[in-house]
Amino acid sequence: MKRVSLVIGVDPGSRITGWGLLRRSGREIAYVGSGIIRTPGRAPAPERLLAIRSGLAEVIVRFRPDVLAVEDVFMAKNPRSTLTLGQARGIALLAAAEAGIPVFEYSTREVKMSVVGAGAAHKSQVAAMVGRLLRLDHEPETEDETDAIAVAFCHAARSAVSERVAR
Repeated sequence: MKRVSLVIGVDPGSRITGWGLLRRSGREIAYVGSGIIRTPGRAPAPERLLAIRSGLAEVIVRFRPDVLAVEDVFMAKNPRSTLTLGQARGIALLAAAEAGIPVFEYSTREVKMSVVGAGAAHKSQVAAMVGRLLRLDHEPETEDETDAIAVAFCHAARSAVSERVAR
């Protein structure tokens, strides 16, 4: 019997947080939906973080995903940017914890390997492969949305492999 699961991938950002939802049934992975959460432009950090939390909570309640996948922390060139991204990422983890959803973390390299087959792939290659692999009939609105779909795909593909190996 095929196990069906819904995977939400999140690409956290302080201005735009992307989300992508995929359904995995056995080896098949299908696109369900995706979008972005845009925070108030010049609002203070606490208000932007609250907008991210509220937006993710709404998506989680609406779709009821089984797991949340997110990219692991990476070091940006600017330490302040790294801290800001870490805060947005923490909010994604909080939203999952509040909903009782397990979280899986993947490095940028792991995500690119799962989608493109090359850990050093460019964002344009990831976007093109996401569109092909999931037969998207539209182009995601932002890179953040595409990246979130890619993170969800990484988890869905890896969990499908893990299930096959466990049998």
